[in-house]
Amino acid sequence: MRRRAFITRVPGAAQHEPKVSGALQTRDRSGPWRSRISGAPLHFVPRCTASGTRDLRRREFITLLGSAVAWPLAAHAQQPAMPVIGFLHSGSAEPYAGRLAAFRQGLSDAGLIERKDCTIEFRWAEGNYERLREMASDLVARKVSVIVAAGGVASAPVAKAATAAIPIVFMTGADPIASGLVTSLARPEANVTGVSFLTQALGGKRLGFLNMLAPEAIAVAVLMNPTNPGRNLAEKEVQEAGRASKRNIRVFEASTGAEIDSAFELIVREKFAAILVQSDPLFTSRHVQIATLGTKAAVPAIYPSREYAEAGGLASYGADVRDEYRKAGIYAARILLGAKPADLPVIQPTKFELVINLKTARSMGLNISDSFQLLADEVIE
Repeated sequence: MRRRAFITRVPGAAQHEPKVSGALQTRDRSGPWRSRISGAPLHFVPRCTASGTRDLRRREFITLLGSAVAWPLAAHAQQPAMPVIGFLHSGSAEPYAGRLAAFRQGLSDAGLIERKDCTIEFRWAEGNYERLREMASDLVARKVSVIVAAGGVASAPVAKAATAAIPIVFMTGADPIASGLVTSLARPEANVTGVSFLTQALGGKRLGFLNMLAPEAIAVAVLMNPTNPGRNLAEKEVQEAGRASKRNIRVFEASTGAEIDSAFELIVREKFAAILVQSDPLFTSRHVQIATLGTKAAVPAIYPSREYAEAGGLASYGADVRDEYRKAGIYAARILLGAKPADLPVIQPTKFELVINLKTARSMGLNISDSFQLLADEVIE
């Protein structure tokens, strides 16, 4: 094997100038390389000094590049996690789509966009109130940033019992003080604040409108959910209003879709002259079914929220619930941005809306007076 040698002078050794053609190295397998001419040991100087410098620079570049890539990754990993809103509801998702859109609008009004600034984890009990406790405990275990408790009067007390640390924004139809949610509307205690729709207190007002729709109706059927925690108080209020207006009130109970069908069959069979549907998350989830049954029965009926009238129900009266959901979204956003629940007064509705469906009235052969139409906030033609 031949290899070109680059020979360096060794101090103290005999110096020989090798000829280009003769200065070929040879090596005994047991010793160092030697010159063929003089037999002196050869000392090699690294040939690729420039290449070695390039290798060194390349290694330094790779190290620097790796550091540059790693820095933004490390910085990203150190960013705080996106806050999570735990949304606890006793109803079902689809029928509440309009109200949820209003809640998201409230978040946006306060400066937060879902999936950009925060996320929402939903827990829907679908009318089964017994599931609420487990769902609330799950949200607490997940350490959400705030819990929004909505859907009738059941969700808020369960959420309050589940945590004293996580902020809670409730939406309830009950009186917040009477139900034990807060001790003051102006200065809520601890970790709880929210919005009250006052739906339970409107039974008497609805009955008054129903009397105007059907002035000759003496026997009035009232549809209620027996599993609703506010059921007894709601019945007491409507019975008192019935006695005051000299109406005979009879309560029909339903807690499933099949029981709703059966209740309306019995109402028609016993020839009740008017129907009042009490506010309940299950009923809201089945508002299309209930409004359709009421219209089919051709019996004047009044419902607790505008969804029923929009679905073909004769009339509805209640707070502008969608706007209240929007306000709850604003409160949830403000808490995520640093506000304390105790500094946010409980919101009570300032707008109540009477909605009349004239198309339904005509199909039932009812004549809605001009004076009653003038009371309406909206008339559906």
